[in-house]
Amino acid sequence: MTPMDGQRITISVLIAALSLSQPSLAQYVTEWDSEPSIDRISENVYRWGGGSNFPINALFIPTDEGIVLIDGPISPCDGASSNWIKEELERRYDVPVRYVVLSHDHMSHICGTAAFTDTAVTIGHKKLRPHLIREGRVSAIPSISFEESLDIDVGGVKIVLYYFGPTHSDNLIVTHIPQDGVLFAPDLARPTNQLPLPDFRDLDVDNTIEVLGILSRLENVDIVVPGHFSPTTTQDYFLDFRAYLQALRERVLDHMVAERSLEEILSLVTMKDFDHYENLDQMLERNVITMYDYLYRYRESNYPSMMPVRAVE
Repeated sequence: MTPMDGQRITISVLIAALSLSQPSLAQYVTEWDSEPSIDRISENVYRWGGGSNFPINALFIPTDEGIVLIDGPISPCDGASSNWIKEELERRYDVPVRYVVLSHDHMSHICGTAAFTDTAVTIGHKKLRPHLIREGRVSAIPSISFEESLDIDVGGVKIVLYYFGPTHSDNLIVTHIPQDGVLFAPDLARPTNQLPLPDFRDLDVDNTIEVLGILSRLENVDIVVPGHFSPTTTQDYFLDFRAYLQALRERVLDHMVAERSLEEILSLVTMKDFDHYENLDQMLERNVITMYDYLYRYRESNYPSMMPVRAVE
């Protein structure tokens, strides 16, 4: 298939029906610990992770026409975890992994995907491939790319990939399985009461604020699977993080317009009204510094000649 950008693509897998051995699970899982595990979170969707790649989450969707794997985190990047999940999938199911979806280029989320290139076609956003090659990521390389959205229909399960513009990287996508009400939003969501990002180095803050609103309104979402940690969360998370990001942006910007230094801003921006975030103390300093850096490149003061070229020396 020739990659096509700027339009919706539907991929239909047409292969002979193969037997699928379903694991017996009494109920769906919403939380997990750090041990290696495969957890059924809906009728068709399984979360996997733990062990050396804890706390990063990945998904797979088994059907009688093949398996779709979304991300493949492993740490250290030595192949051990990817071999574990590959062996586990081969043991459980009589069909191969047909598609590997890469959520974004950060290696901790995708390092294990190279183990599936013997059977799978890899999919990612059109901006993903240059990062993988330039940075030397250990990962499968996409042979199918898309620009805004892409549908994958496999074994009666519809999987929708969305790109809403640059957020946490310029190539991050979210994965939606509407019939199961599952949305996988790596690095845009964490469990309730946890901030998702230690810093905003590669974050487009303004577009992320817009995208969080879009994700909060996306239809057919009951379960939001975070990219890190446990348990699952809901769309309310996006609204809460959006409010934090908006407030932090405005407070830092107001102090910058008032010509206060970064050191002063760090002491003044406490975000105490968001202290329900359990990791606020851990994240706040780097959040403020990188927000300052982002806004330094966003605005020009009345006296630009007096400003250094770099925001943070």
